[in-house]
Amino acid sequence: MASINPISNSGSPVSTSWSPDDANVAELLRSAPITRCDLLPWGSNYTFLAQMDGGAAGPGLGVYKPRRGEAPLYDFPDGTLYRREYAAFVVSSALGWGFIPPTVIREEGPYGVGSMQLFIPNETQANYFTFRSERPDELRRFAAFDAATNNADRKGGHCLLGLDGKIWSIDHGLTFNAYWKLRTVIWDFQGEPIPQPALADLASLRERLRFGSHFADVLRELIDPQEMEAFQRRLEQLLEIARFPEPHSRRSVPWPPV
Repeated sequence: MASINPISNSGSPVSTSWSPDDANVAELLRSAPITRCDLLPWGSNYTFLAQMDGGAAGPGLGVYKPRRGEAPLYDFPDGTLYRREYAAFVVSSALGWGFIPPTVIREEGPYGVGSMQLFIPNETQANYFTFRSERPDELRRFAAFDAATNNADRKGGHCLLGLDGKIWSIDHGLTFNAYWKLRTVIWDFQGEPIPQPALADLASLRERLRFGSHFADVLRELIDPQEMEAFQRRLEQLLEIARFPEPHSRRSVPWPPV
């Protein structure tokens, strides 16, 4: 999904009062009434910009990806991409990295169950290729996250520069496959050592998966046992090698790359 900033019928930007730091934002995304739902005109899956009425919290915007709008894929089980969107958020939060906007599974929406992710106002002309030289430390985390979650679709436009100055990561429906699928534009760090703070976070995550935690229980509800086992195995391999992976074929970069 490309960067967007929504415009109302009057030509002015659609307002949103919700912040990713708001303790209530997940509940708002789950249950606030949807007042308008507009199809975003790109991508192979149906994706909508949802305007919501948060009552005293004010209006909010979310990116809604219903299960019914997912195109069948030969290498991912049908009807699971919305769960992978939420699983990626759960892992990012458990790592303490927090670069995925708040994301929930919304049971009720105009097109049924799906993921709902907080919309982040962003610089529409910015993407990975425009800021990669200025923000390498943040993007190293993106690269480590993609290797751990087996992200098969890291395009340049899936890295947003928020108006808050933070780099945000979006579009994680093609993650957690049991087979190696890493396709990404972030190969700048291939073969380099993974920074020690990131390794420490990944090691802590591994222990929470090994010995049980609420996080691990949630993740098991979102991906199947084979995928969970593969995720744990990738963590082990990353921690053992302690370097960013290298591309294995010409198909290691998604198309189009932005």
